[in-house]
Amino acid sequence: MCLSPLSKTMPAPALALFDIDGTLLRRAGRHHKLALIDSVRQATGCVASLDEIPTQGMLDCDLLRLLLAQTGLPVPEIEAKLPQLIEAAQESYLSGSPDDLRSSVCPGVVSLLDELARHGIATGLVTGNLSAIGWRKMELAGLRAHFTFGAFAEHGETRAVLAAIAIREARRKAVVSESSRISLIGDHPNDIRAARANGIQAIATATGLSTREELLAEGPDILVGDLTELAPAQLL
Repeated sequence: MCLSPLSKTMPAPALALFDIDGTLLRRAGRHHKLALIDSVRQATGCVASLDEIPTQGMLDCDLLRLLLAQTGLPVPEIEAKLPQLIEAAQESYLSGSPDDLRSSVCPGVVSLLDELARHGIATGLVTGNLSAIGWRKMELAGLRAHFTFGAFAEHGETRAVLAAIAIREARRKAVVSESSRISLIGDHPNDIRAARANGIQAIATATGLSTREELLAEGPDILVGDLTELAPAQLL
């Protein structure tokens, strides 16, 4: 497993880990889903569909498993084909991604990231996207410069594991110290659960498909309508 390199800096007082879809971006087009579907077609010659699958809050690898299951493959064959599909899906997205995603950036994201940088708060990604897909989205959205590392779908089996990987990498590279406050910011109950599993602050934003009531039911430390309502002081 290889995560993106981190810069050599003094440990930050806090770390903010961001989900991508529904948190940093929304309505980013069908290109991502089409890339997953195309990878199944390339690997099996079969046509699969995500139409009846609730994709929000899920990891790309799990979506690929569900798509493969539609072809009738037994579980051992699905797992054997997964690495091939992971590579194919990323290649498909890179070759067929939208031209620009800046209009898909959620309210308050750019100003918040700028403010976090001014306060010396480190930022990373914890996302269900495959890594090449996630990084390309950040480039197309004009947000790439704010992130130097992340944990992505192919790095772990659950979102909680991905958060743990990102935290461990940030500490190993001295981006943060053991005493730095860490927050996970996401738009889905799975993000809140992942934060709870790692003992870090859970911040929910109602910019995705989950309702405020669904998010509140998970007991986040902070719930905002969008990221214009979040201040750096709440992460310190």
